[in-house]
Amino acid sequence: MGNCWSSPKQAESAAPPLVDPKPVPSAVKEPVVEIQKPARMTVKIYIVFYSTYGHIYKLAQQQKKGVDSVEGVEGILYQVPELLSEEVLTKMHAPPKPDVPILDVHDLPNADGFIFGFPTRYGTMAAQFKAFWDATGSLWQKGALVGKPATMFTSTASQGGGQETTILTSLPNLVHHGMVYVPPGYAFGAALYDLNAVRGGSGYGAGTFAGGDGSRQPSETELEFAEFQGAYFAKVAKKLAA
Repeated sequence: MGNCWSSPKQAESAAPPLVDPKPVPSAVKEPVVEIQKPARMTVKIYIVFYSTYGHIYKLAQQQKKGVDSVEGVEGILYQVPELLSEEVLTKMHAPPKPDVPILDVHDLPNADGFIFGFPTRYGTMAAQFKAFWDATGSLWQKGALVGKPATMFTSTASQGGGQETTILTSLPNLVHHGMVYVPPGYAFGAALYDLNAVRGGSGYGAGTFAGGDGSRQPSETELEFAEFQGAYFAKVAKKLAA
């Protein structure tokens, strides 16, 4: 009867077990997929003002110039509605309003930050601007402006006209909306300490003097301060929006 088991010699001469060959890298490279980074969103700063004789408007234009100098930030000019009739404005010898759109309060939440400018009326903001704030009740109920940064600038007839007081008495509007006030402080430098020239503005915000009859126009230093404030605020607002 034959033996079905192989002899030792047969086992030695048997073919070696098959070994899987090492994988050969594919010559075809996989396509490189580039991940598209989301486009950087432009930070929008609303420069909202009321101007009777044009002084605040000139400062607002400088504020916009400063804002626009910061990469990724855009300044947009808006006016608040006028309360006085054309007849009254004519008797006041007020010039025509600038060609700037009027802001609807319900558009405020679309901004990333605000620069508010208004003349003083006995140490407080002008009635036109107060009426604008008074119309923001629905935004307050929703908390639509909570955490948004803001800064302010103003104008008075004289050096003792209340520029700092006007900004101080305007802060409660920001407080009730939970907004963040960003004053320029004294970062503008030596010009704020110069006592040899008449100059509006302070660490609270830029400003100008109009004179009792409104004939004085913003000085070069006042315009530069407004531009500086715009740029300074834009940098802060950009960081907060990041």
